[in-house]
Amino acid sequence: MSTTGSSAPDAGRPASGYRVYRPVLPEVCPGDPALMVLTGDAGGRCEVFALDARTGRTRQVTDRPRGTLHCAIDADAAVWWFDEDETGRGRWLHQDFHGGPVRPGLAGLPAGTPRGLAVGAGGTVAVGLGDESGLTVHLGRRGGPGRPAVRTEGHAVLCGLSPDGRLLAVTRSASSDRAVTVHTASGETVAELSGRGGGLWALGFAPAAPGSGGDGGAELLLVRQDGDRYETATWRAGDGVRPHRWCSFDTEITARWYPRGRRILVRQDRRGRSLLFTADLDRQALTPVPVPRGSVLDAVPRPDGDVHYLWTDTATPPHARSASGAPPPAAEAPAVRVPGRHTELWTPGPDGDVHTLLSLPERPAVRPPLVMLVHGGPADHDRDAYDPTVHSLVASGFAVARVNYRGSTGYGPRWRAAYGQGVGLTQVADLVSVRADVLARGLADPGAVGLWGTSWGGYLVLLALGTRPGLWSAGVAVKPLADCATAHRTGTPALRALDEALFGGTPDQVPELYARSSPVHYAHRVRAPLLMAAALHDVKCPPEQVRTYLAALRASGVRHEEMWLDSGHDGYLGGDHVAVLRRALGFLDRELRGAGRTTGRDHDSPSRPGRGQDRPPAPAAGDRVDHERR
Repeated sequence: MSTTGSSAPDAGRPASGYRVYRPVLPEVCPGDPALMVLTGDAGGRCEVFALDARTGRTRQVTDRPRGTLHCAIDADAAVWWFDEDETGRGRWLHQDFHGGPVRPGLAGLPAGTPRGLAVGAGGTVAVGLGDESGLTVHLGRRGGPGRPAVRTEGHAVLCGLSPDGRLLAVTRSASSDRAVTVHTASGETVAELSGRGGGLWALGFAPAAPGSGGDGGAELLLVRQDGDRYETATWRAGDGVRPHRWCSFDTEITARWYPRGRRILVRQDRRGRSLLFTADLDRQALTPVPVPRGSVLDAVPRPDGDVHYLWTDTATPPHARSASGAPPPAAEAPAVRVPGRHTELWTPGPDGDVHTLLSLPERPAVRPPLVMLVHGGPADHDRDAYDPTVHSLVASGFAVARVNYRGSTGYGPRWRAAYGQGVGLTQVADLVSVRADVLARGLADPGAVGLWGTSWGGYLVLLALGTRPGLWSAGVAVKPLADCATAHRTGTPALRALDEALFGGTPDQVPELYARSSPVHYAHRVRAPLLMAAALHDVKCPPEQVRTYLAALRASGVRHEEMWLDSGHDGYLGGDHVAVLRRALGFLDRELRGAGRTTGRDHDSPSRPGRGQDRPPAPAAGDRVDHERR
């Protein structure tokens, strides 16, 4: 976990002290569960640490100027990390748990983006590296030369290596004909599994091959969408896909194998909260794992049968717990009081009620200004979980609404696919409806409503400011998508694939759809002051398209501020997060209740962008998070 700074902000004024906290569950060595790796704070940077639970000793493994996030530990207790530059390109390195020389994971590999790492028995390593056009999976012995085994064009991810090192699995778009492919170590294709008609996701091979051994014993865990439900399934060579319909759920799930036996731990995201289950595949038995009401951010089954999980709710910072009640290693959490009153509301909408997590200041003397904190993704959702931005805003006297608009996960396949008014425009319509609901209940000041979002959330902030300009008094957009067509042309293969799924084609094929959903198309209509925070090395929301949007604002005389970070999209420096938080809080304080305040107009008529009324197809339900801008 990562901390920097001093204290939580005081209520009633902009925050003056901050602490960045990033909780994690350690990765456990399969060969010795007492040996673990985790990312933690190193002077305001995220770095990799090795933890020996027997002795309680922790050793810092990495020390990189821009921090380190991706790490792993294999069965031989080798610690792995991804040594990347500011654009996210680099190589895997490893070191013995107790120290010693640093070696390449596989020698002779080109730099690329991390697209999967798997280590089989005896040190067989599979490394997935992405480039501008696709994925290459390299195989070899740990520290030895790597050889290309599988090459695929477009976005794909290595998602598993069988324990004997003979089979590897690659996942692509969940709704494609080749959603999951299984290959031999020599690159031959063993199986092509289709996700047409819903979606299919691979979650890794069982840690110990059951049955008679060999290729036929390797068992791959899957999740597939079947109509309005998500169900677990498994695949074996010769047997094909075997669905487990007794283990199905009405909202999105993920799962992972227990270290022993044919059992899996299932985590369900449902209506902003989490549920845990143990599924015994042999007995066809589904057993709930009791967890408090709130959100489980991660969960890991232990060799002794216990479950360690990372739990939180809006009022409680995340911390590690166990199903048995025994304290897990590295379970400390900051002892802070989260102020405010935390509740929820459901707003009627055309495709069902829109769920909002609402946080209000304690005993406000007057109706407080409202900040609508817009989540990214788009395949993500706001949770009943601690959010440092919510904490800072509520402690500073703002009301906060977190809206799980249509397209969000956690509400079932139909909600994920509800894009009837167009990409972005559907989500803005939900923000507008929730705004009206909050104000109608008298919970906030109608003349002081702001928006704040990051990545895809920042995109929706810009789109809302331009398409419904009379409703907002200020906006904060952090590392946003601002020009859809330009972002497609300069973005990564994964994001180009996402755009084409959302819009139904490329900007050359459906230019009118990209235009009517693009914030830059409406920049001249923005009235509210805007704070734009962008990153110079961002490959997901590239700086070129942000500059295009800012130029449009300048041409129209829109009041705005710019903040440029010397980082990529996923920054690992706590100082950057603190700097953005401090700047945004000061900006919103000034614009929503200070000298810069302007009054929003509730009676503004809805915009009707007229450049094409065709509806783009909905995204595939449950697309992997690494396909998203977030």
